[in-house]
Amino acid sequence: MANRFTPDPTDHVDGPASARVTLLEYGDYECPSCLQAQGALRVLMPHFAGRIRFAFRHYPLREVHPHAELAAEAAEAAAAQGKFWPMHELLFANQHQLKEKHLLAHAAQIGLDIPRYQNEMKDHVYLQRVQEHLQSGQAAGVRSTPSFYVNGTFVDVSFGLQHLHEALDRALAASA
Repeated sequence: MANRFTPDPTDHVDGPASARVTLLEYGDYECPSCLQAQGALRVLMPHFAGRIRFAFRHYPLREVHPHAELAAEAAEAAAAQGKFWPMHELLFANQHQLKEKHLLAHAAQIGLDIPRYQNEMKDHVYLQRVQEHLQSGQAAGVRSTPSFYVNGTFVDVSFGLQHLHEALDRALAASA
Protein backbone atom coordinates (compact mmCIF):
# COMPACT_ATOMS: atom_id res chain seq x y z
CA MET A 1 0.00 0.00 0.00
CA ALA A 2 1.33 3.45 -0.88
CA ASN A 3 -0.29 4.67 2.34
CA ARG A 4 -3.02 3.33 4.58
CA PHE A 5 -5.65 5.38 2.74
CA THR A 6 -4.81 4.18 -0.76
CA PRO A 7 -6.91 1.17 -1.75
CA ASP A 8 -4.91 -1.97 -2.33
CA PRO A 9 -5.85 -5.04 -4.38
CA THR A 10 -7.61 -6.66 -1.39
CA ASP A 11 -9.92 -3.66 -0.89
CA HIS A 12 -13.44 -3.50 -2.26
CA VAL A 13 -13.53 -0.57 -4.65
CA ASP A 14 -16.29 0.94 -6.76
CA GLY A 15 -15.39 3.58 -9.30
CA PRO A 16 -12.54 4.18 -11.73
CA ALA A 17 -8.95 3.51 -10.64
CA SER A 18 -8.04 6.74 -12.41
CA ALA A 19 -10.27 8.84 -10.12
CA ARG A 20 -8.43 11.73 -8.49
CA VAL A 21 -10.49 11.43 -5.32
CA THR A 22 -10.87 8.36 -3.12
CA LEU A 23 -13.58 8.01 -0.49
CA LEU A 24 -12.70 5.33 2.07
CA GLU A 25 -15.20 4.05 4.63
CA TYR A 26 -14.52 1.92 7.66
CA GLY A 27 -17.85 0.32 8.44
CA ASP A 28 -19.70 -2.28 10.47
CA TYR A 29 -22.67 -4.23 9.10
CA GLU A 30 -24.50 -4.19 12.44
CA CYS A 31 -24.04 -0.45 13.09
CA PRO A 32 -27.24 1.64 12.77
CA SER A 33 -25.23 4.73 11.78
CA CYS A 34 -23.50 2.75 9.02
CA LEU A 35 -26.93 1.73 7.73
CA GLN A 36 -27.93 5.41 7.57
CA ALA A 37 -24.67 6.23 5.80
CA GLN A 38 -25.29 3.44 3.31
CA GLY A 39 -28.57 5.06 2.32
CA ALA A 40 -26.89 8.43 1.91
CA LEU A 41 -24.07 6.87 -0.16
CA ARG A 42 -26.67 5.43 -2.56
CA VAL A 43 -27.72 9.02 -3.28
CA LEU A 44 -24.23 10.53 -3.17
CA MET A 45 -22.32 8.09 -5.37
CA PRO A 46 -24.31 8.64 -8.60
CA HIS A 47 -23.76 12.40 -8.19
CA PHE A 48 -19.98 11.82 -8.25
CA ALA A 49 -20.00 8.91 -10.71
CA GLY A 50 -16.80 8.58 -12.69
CA ARG A 51 -15.04 11.25 -10.62
CA ILE A 52 -14.41 9.42 -7.36
CA ARG A 53 -13.77 5.88 -6.26
CA PHE A 54 -15.23 4.39 -3.11
CA ALA A 55 -13.47 1.80 -0.98
CA PHE A 56 -15.04 -0.12 1.91
CA ARG A 57 -13.09 -1.69 4.75
CA HIS A 58 -14.46 -3.72 7.62
CA TYR A 59 -14.39 -2.31 11.13
CA PRO A 60 -16.57 -4.65 13.19
CA LEU A 61 -17.17 -3.26 16.67
CA ARG A 62 -17.38 -6.69 18.28
CA GLU A 63 -18.07 -5.42 21.79
CA VAL A 64 -21.33 -3.73 20.80
CA HIS A 65 -22.19 -5.59 17.59
CA PRO A 66 -21.74 -9.32 18.22
CA HIS A 67 -22.63 -10.36 14.65
CA ALA A 68 -20.58 -7.76 12.77
CA GLU A 69 -17.38 -9.76 12.47
CA LEU A 70 -19.11 -12.87 11.11
CA ALA A 71 -21.05 -10.67 8.68
CA ALA A 72 -17.75 -9.16 7.50
CA GLU A 73 -16.40 -12.68 6.96
CA ALA A 74 -19.51 -13.51 4.92
CA ALA A 75 -18.92 -10.41 2.78
CA GLU A 76 -15.35 -11.56 2.18
CA ALA A 77 -16.54 -15.06 1.28
CA ALA A 78 -18.91 -13.45 -1.23
CA ALA A 79 -16.03 -11.32 -2.55
CA ALA A 80 -14.03 -14.47 -3.22
CA GLN A 81 -16.86 -15.49 -5.56
CA GLY A 82 -17.03 -12.05 -7.19
CA LYS A 83 -20.13 -10.91 -5.30
CA PHE A 84 -18.92 -8.53 -2.59
CA TRP A 85 -21.20 -5.62 -3.52
CA PRO A 86 -24.42 -7.68 -3.72
CA MET A 87 -23.62 -9.20 -0.30
CA HIS A 88 -22.65 -5.79 1.08
CA GLU A 89 -26.03 -4.38 0.06
CA LEU A 90 -27.90 -7.41 1.39
CA LEU A 91 -26.16 -7.31 4.78
CA PHE A 92 -27.12 -3.68 5.28
CA ALA A 93 -30.66 -4.28 3.98
CA ASN A 94 -31.05 -7.08 6.53
CA GLN A 95 -29.06 -5.61 9.39
CA HIS A 96 -31.12 -7.44 12.03
CA GLN A 97 -30.56 -10.79 10.33
CA LEU A 98 -26.83 -11.41 10.69
CA LYS A 99 -26.73 -14.71 12.54
CA GLU A 100 -25.05 -17.67 10.85
CA LYS A 101 -28.32 -19.10 9.48
CA HIS A 102 -29.27 -15.70 8.04
CA LEU A 103 -25.87 -15.24 6.43
CA LEU A 104 -26.26 -18.63 4.76
CA ALA A 105 -29.66 -17.57 3.39
CA HIS A 106 -28.14 -14.31 2.12
CA ALA A 107 -25.36 -16.28 0.41
CA ALA A 108 -27.93 -18.47 -1.32
CA GLN A 109 -29.99 -15.42 -2.31
CA ILE A 110 -27.08 -13.88 -4.24
CA GLY A 111 -26.20 -17.19 -5.87
CA LEU A 112 -22.99 -18.18 -4.10
CA ASP A 113 -21.56 -21.69 -4.33
CA ILE A 114 -23.01 -22.79 -0.99
CA PRO A 115 -20.70 -25.76 -0.22
CA ARG A 116 -17.69 -23.51 -0.86
CA TYR A 117 -19.23 -20.71 1.24
CA GLN A 118 -19.99 -23.08 4.12
CA ASN A 119 -16.48 -24.56 4.11
CA GLU A 120 -14.83 -21.13 4.02
CA MET A 121 -17.05 -19.81 6.81
CA LYS A 122 -16.52 -22.93 8.96
CA ASP A 123 -12.75 -22.54 8.58
CA HIS A 124 -12.86 -18.73 9.06
CA VAL A 125 -10.81 -18.36 5.87
CA TYR A 126 -11.39 -14.60 5.71
CA LEU A 127 -11.11 -13.70 9.40
CA GLN A 128 -7.51 -12.57 8.95
CA ARG A 129 -8.50 -10.15 6.18
CA VAL A 130 -11.26 -8.71 8.39
CA GLN A 131 -8.76 -8.32 11.23
CA GLU A 132 -6.27 -6.63 8.87
CA HIS A 133 -8.96 -4.08 7.96
CA LEU A 134 -9.64 -3.56 11.66
CA GLN A 135 -5.93 -3.03 12.37
CA SER A 136 -5.67 -0.62 9.44
CA GLY A 137 -8.56 1.36 10.91
CA GLN A 138 -6.99 1.40 14.35
CA ALA A 139 -3.73 2.69 12.82
CA ALA A 140 -5.75 5.37 11.00
CA GLY A 141 -7.34 6.49 14.28
CA VAL A 142 -10.84 5.13 13.67
CA ARG A 143 -12.86 5.38 16.88
CA SER A 144 -16.39 4.76 15.64
CA THR A 145 -18.31 3.71 12.59
CA PRO A 146 -18.86 4.85 10.00
CA SER A 147 -15.52 6.62 9.57
CA PHE A 148 -14.89 8.32 6.26
CA TYR A 149 -11.68 9.57 4.71
CA VAL A 150 -11.46 11.69 1.55
CA ASN A 151 -8.00 11.34 0.02
CA GLY A 152 -6.72 10.37 3.46
CA THR A 153 -8.36 13.21 5.39
CA PHE A 154 -10.90 12.28 8.06
CA VAL A 155 -14.37 13.71 7.48
CA ASP A 156 -16.56 14.05 10.57
CA VAL A 157 -20.09 13.00 9.63
CA SER A 158 -21.46 12.97 13.17
CA PHE A 159 -23.62 16.00 12.33
CA GLY A 160 -24.75 14.73 8.95
CA LEU A 161 -23.48 13.40 5.69
CA GLN A 162 -23.67 16.83 4.03
CA HIS A 163 -20.12 17.28 5.37
CA LEU A 164 -19.05 14.32 3.24
CA HIS A 165 -20.60 15.82 0.10
CA GLU A 166 -18.81 19.11 0.78
CA ALA A 167 -15.48 17.36 1.44
CA LEU A 168 -15.77 15.48 -1.86
CA ASP A 169 -16.57 18.74 -3.71
CA ARG A 170 -13.52 20.41 -2.14
CA ALA A 171 -11.24 17.48 -2.97
CA LEU A 172 -12.42 17.44 -6.58
CA ALA A 173 -11.90 21.20 -6.91
CA ALA A 174 -8.40 20.91 -5.38
CA SER A 175 -7.42 18.12 -7.77
CA ALA A 176 -8.63 19.89 -10.91
